[in-house]
Amino acid sequence: MQKRKLGNEGLEVSAIGLGCMGMSFSYYPFPEKKDAINLISKAIELGVNFFDTAEVYGPYTNEELVGEALAPYKGKVTIATKFGFNIQDGKTVGINSKPEQIKRAVEGSLKRLRVDTIDLLYQHRVDPNVAIEDVAGTVKDLIKEGKVKYFGLSEAGAQTIRKAHAVQPVSALQSEYSLWTRQHEKEIIPAIEELGIGLVAFSPLGKGFLTGKIDETTKFQQGDLRNALPRFTEEARKANTVLLDLINEFAQQKKATPAQIALAWVLAQKQWIVPIPGTTKLHRLTENIDASKVEFTSEELKQIDEASSHIKIEGTRYPEALERTTGL
Repeated sequence: MQKRKLGNEGLEVSAIGLGCMGMSFSYYPFPEKKDAINLISKAIELGVNFFDTAEVYGPYTNEELVGEALAPYKGKVTIATKFGFNIQDGKTVGINSKPEQIKRAVEGSLKRLRVDTIDLLYQHRVDPNVAIEDVAGTVKDLIKEGKVKYFGLSEAGAQTIRKAHAVQPVSALQSEYSLWTRQHEKEIIPAIEELGIGLVAFSPLGKGFLTGKIDETTKFQQGDLRNALPRFTEEARKANTVLLDLINEFAQQKKATPAQIALAWVLAQKQWIVPIPGTTKLHRLTENIDASKVEFTSEELKQIDEASSHIKIEGTRYPEALERTTGL
């Protein structure tokens, strides 16, 4: 698989990464641990070297899983994890990016991931109570200590990104980006392009919707994150099939699947965007990775932009209270 550069500090990863969250958090049912480890190993075999996790996924269980799965590949893969929340009695209880909390989180992540250095460390969500300059300064110190290699932000606004980057160069911004989540194109993508920061696109398949395998009759298991999302109400799913019709049209033209079209579109936007689709199924893993072989002409991309500009996506990404934590 081709590689892509994220930022100007030397970080280079596979063009498509693997989001590991759903292996033990948010998307039920979870696979058996041995199956998840097998899937991660298969991803490496297929050319993926970029894996995404976070301490709050579980909490902690996802980092432990990723650490165990990637232990045999030490030095050959890039692992990204995140800090930024209080965790008490196994539950996430609010945002916290105080310097002492960042240092404590990093020590825990190093142990769970079984590494000496965290390749890419993100602030998971902007903390309104801690100056971003203090966050960036703390990570800068951790980089000097050899505990972290590269600094990232997640779901941060343009002003926050600029302030952080002035203290410690940011290699990557991780934010949701797909054919049905494009608000970052207004201010954030131009800002990070100017600063030389890469974009790691999470949920590039719209939390599964853009695969075409979810419709208004789909029932999600209890505990599944999508049960609480406005964009996944039955009414919204029914309305949003208009976007799927467009994706299907190009899937037929390209002899590809809807998921491959959605991922290939993200890849085609900028050479410094790396999508990290998550999956727990081997055949979906192969399907996603093969999206790197799908190419669009400039005219086809114009056609997609023109057609999609007339489609109104029903439902917000998150409930209002959760959306406020994004810092956008």
